[in-house]
Amino acid sequence: MTSVFGILNVTRDSFSDGGMWLEPWAAIARGRDLHAAGADVIDVGAESTSPGAEQVPAAVEIARLAPVVRALQAASIAVSIDTSKPEVMAAMGLMGVDWLNDVSGFRSDAAVAAAAATNARLVVMFSRSKGPRAEQIDRDADGLLEEIEGFFVQRIAALTRAGVERSRIILDPGMGYFLGTGPESSLCVLRNLPRLRQLGFPLLVSVSRKSFLGAISGRPIAERGPVSLAAEIFAAANGADWLRTHDPRALRDGLSIWQALRPAERSTT
Repeated sequence: MTSVFGILNVTRDSFSDGGMWLEPWAAIARGRDLHAAGADVIDVGAESTSPGAEQVPAAVEIARLAPVVRALQAASIAVSIDTSKPEVMAAMGLMGVDWLNDVSGFRSDAAVAAAAATNARLVVMFSRSKGPRAEQIDRDADGLLEEIEGFFVQRIAALTRAGVERSRIILDPGMGYFLGTGPESSLCVLRNLPRLRQLGFPLLVSVSRKSFLGAISGRPIAERGPVSLAAEIFAAANGADWLRTHDPRALRDGLSIWQALRPAERSTT
C-alpha cells in the first residue's frame, strides 16, 4: 500500500507556496489540514531548494521548525524534516522527529554522523548537482540509472558504516530540476522505478507540481494538480512506496480508485 508525505513549506520562496505558511500558526494549521486530508507524514521544510532561493542560517531554520514540530507531535502526527544541514538534523533528532529528508543525500560526513545519531528514518535523495543550489547540468537519459544506482550504493554504505540500520533507509531518485531542466530524465526515472526497487529499499517519489510536468503539459504551477496526480498514480503502479505531495486528499482519492481497479492477486495455494 502506497503511503503519503504531505509537503509543508515554512519558507518565503518555495516554488509553489512560498510565504503561505511562514508564520507558526499558519504552518501548524496547514500541517493538521494535510494530515486530516490523508497524509501519513508531514514533511516540513524551512529552506527552499528552488534555484536562486535564499540561504537560511541553521539557527533560523531551527527556529522556524521547532514550534511546528512541537505542535504536530502534540497532535500525534508523524513529522519529517526536509533539510541538508547537519546542525538542523541534530536539533530535530533531539526533538524526536520521525524522519529526516535530505535532498543532498547525506553526502557529507557531518550529515551522516548527525543522521546516524538520531532514531529517524532517512530519505536519501539523488541529485545530479553537488547540492541544492549547484548549477544544473542537462544530460541525456543514457547512463542515468547507473548513476543513480551507484550513488545509492555509495550512500547506503556510508550510512550503514556509521551504524544506521538498513531498515531506516528510504531512497528517493530525485525529480525535476534535481535531474536537469528538461523533462526526459524525470520520465526515464519514473519508467524505471521497478529497476530501482531491485536495490532492496523502499522508494519515495516526489513529482508534485514539478517543472517537468509543466514543460510537458504547458500548465502553470497553480494548475498542475491533475498532471501531478497522473504522475503520482503512475509511480504508485510502478513500485513507489511513498509519494510526497502538496495535495494528499486528491492523491488518496486517486489511489483508492487505482487500488479498486487493480486485478485481484491469484492465490498460489
